[in-house]
Amino acid sequence: MLVAIIVSILIGALAGWLAGLIMKGAGFGFWINVLVGIVGGFLGGWLFNLLGIFGGGLIWSIIAAVVGACLLLWIISLIKK
Repeated sequence: MLVAIIVSILIGALAGWLAGLIMKGAGFGFWINVLVGIVGGFLGGWLFNLLGIFGGGLIWSIIAAVVGACLLLWIISLIKK
């Protein structure tokens, strides 16, 4: 269980970093983007599940987390304005 939590945090951190690169100008710095990536990982997984898009494995988890993190960065940037 501890390993799963650590892997989820690492995937979220990677996703936050990638989302910060993808969403140029919408990022909030490295550490906040990592935090957004962790939350975005859960958001992306939930969203893909809701849409009936299923997959498995590490790459799929990273894709879902990056999509969720980009969505979250976009929403935050709308609120920030």
